[in-house]
Amino acid sequence: MTNGETDEERERAIFRVTILGGIINMLLVALKFVAGILGCSAAMVADAVHSLSDTLTDIFVLIFVHVGNQPADREHAYGHGKFETLATFLVGALLLGVGGYLSWQGVEKILLVLQGEYLPVPGWLAFWAAVISILFKEFTYRITMRVGRQVHSDVTIANAWHHRTDALSSIGSGLGIGCAILLGDKWVVLDPLASIIVSIFVIVAAIRILRDSLDELLEHSLSDEVQRQIRAIVAEDKAVSELHNLRTRKMGNRYAIEMHLRMPGSTTLFEAHTHSMELENRLKQHFGRNTHIAIHIEPVKVNGHYEAPCGDGKE
Repeated sequence: MTNGETDEERERAIFRVTILGGIINMLLVALKFVAGILGCSAAMVADAVHSLSDTLTDIFVLIFVHVGNQPADREHAYGHGKFETLATFLVGALLLGVGGYLSWQGVEKILLVLQGEYLPVPGWLAFWAAVISILFKEFTYRITMRVGRQVHSDVTIANAWHHRTDALSSIGSGLGIGCAILLGDKWVVLDPLASIIVSIFVIVAAIRILRDSLDELLEHSLSDEVQRQIRAIVAEDKAVSELHNLRTRKMGNRYAIEMHLRMPGSTTLFEAHTHSMELENRLKQHFGRNTHIAIHIEPVKVNGHYEAPCGDGKE
């Protein structure tokens, strides 16, 4: 989240782009089903199912982002950010299911052809439906990805990838349908073959989304680069002699950072508090104002023991 952006502004931005994507999805679902049925295209019907799954993920996003943006309460002292992570995981799982369905449908059609079954040649209506879908879904992907990156929303970014896989699905469908039309009956198998190729793209995207969201649900530490940035910010305070027990994780759209800092034993409680507050402010300026930060201050150790203010070496 950007420093000057409130939770309400973030939620509104996500809602606007998600609702726009949902409207486009519903229109494309109707177009693809009609074009797939009237145009005798298995790839276009499969493409319509993919677009229908996009509509379901839009609903996931709207519900879970709203819940995830609720403030901390007695039952959820760290906020509700993991609800957004859960939504990201569900989007990935749904994508994986869609990819598996598209692949199975394509394999079934090819097996029928190998057994001597006749598949009708797709019509131009199905081809032009694919072209329209490519244009609209690529547009939806770009605006959704831009908003997702601006507000640091993993579920919105995952939803953008769902739009992109729909565009890829339509590209594959369009190529398969176009080749089947132009090359004739013997090449009609290119239509279901295109749906299998598309399904591979969908499955790969789903696995990536599932892996990232699962890492967050399992409290995976932030990247080495982020931890390097944290250490660099701490090092700016010359009163801090050592940073240890650095623990990091992600909670929805915000980071959680916990650390132990060592300072001279002669540092007063007021001075230690001032240093920790200044460090907390610098970290929030860098990572976002909603970053959760916990700092534990310790005196410097000498020969494995805490150094008392008088320097007598007692713990």
